[in-house]
Amino acid sequence: MENRALVMRLVDEVINGHQLNAVDELFAPHLAGPVRQAFTSFRAAFPDWRETVVETVSEQDRIAVRFRCTGTFRGDGAFMGLDPNGRRQEVDEVFFLRVDGGRVVEYWGLEDNLERLRQLGALP
Repeated sequence: MENRALVMRLVDEVINGHQLNAVDELFAPHLAGPVRQAFTSFRAAFPDWRETVVETVSEQDRIAVRFRCTGTFRGDGAFMGLDPNGRRQEVDEVFFLRVDGGRVVEYWGLEDNLERLRQLGALP
């Protein structure tokens, strides 16, 4: 699977489409469980969580993706020590993924959690 197509499937099916069963197809076995848990936890805090792919750069087995993450903090789960308060967050995220055999085998990311915490009312 082409790297960009893999990322689009991840966003469209798993994150925005709530189809966590596809995680096993898109991530190597050692990552599938932790990714599923992270996505489940984030969705518990932000039930309307959406990701938009803003930009991708792909070369050989690697792809860099800039996302726009949105969601309203009104779920059942806490996030970064905060309780849900109905505030909306919209922040940029950048992830670098390495793909092998049509699955993500490594990833590394940067999320603007400082801005996220400001938007959620935890910081001035």
